[in-house]
Amino acid sequence: MPFVYSLVPTVATFLTTSGSANTELPNMAIRQAVRNVDIAALFVCGRGNALTSITGIAFRLRRWTTAGSGGTAITPQPRRIGTTASTTAVSSESAITAGTVSGAYQLAFGCGAAGPGGWVARDADSMINIEGGSSDEIDVNSICSATSMNLELSGEIVE
Repeated sequence: MPFVYSLVPTVATFLTTSGSANTELPNMAIRQAVRNVDIAALFVCGRGNALTSITGIAFRLRRWTTAGSGGTAITPQPRRIGTTASTTAVSSESAITAGTVSGAYQLAFGCGAAGPGGWVARDADSMINIEGGSSDEIDVNSICSATSMNLELSGEIVE
């Protein structure tokens, strides 16, 4: 039976989109070196005060085959009491240096500037996998035509 973990940034302030319009910014990096990990769900919410859904935030997941570095560490929290600690390294926005090599897009979804959005894998084959022992990294990047938009980002992984 796989272990399920929540990914919730612990930063006191909101995450943001880039300060430059239409520029991708990594808001979360998921790195695994020990055992396989699957990204099962991602949840987002724009935190724009009094903004309309016309101003949307898009999210793009990119796979890098050489892991980057940086960011504020997130400790994946087990959903079941007594579950072993996660071996996945996760970090949120704060000087994330994206990985290198490839950068293949794995998924895109969005939300309104003041509303919710997200993605949930429809089955195990739809989950985004990082193979244990690889140096792969999946970055969740935000992009928006407006600049420095506040957002919340959380997720669920399976090991």
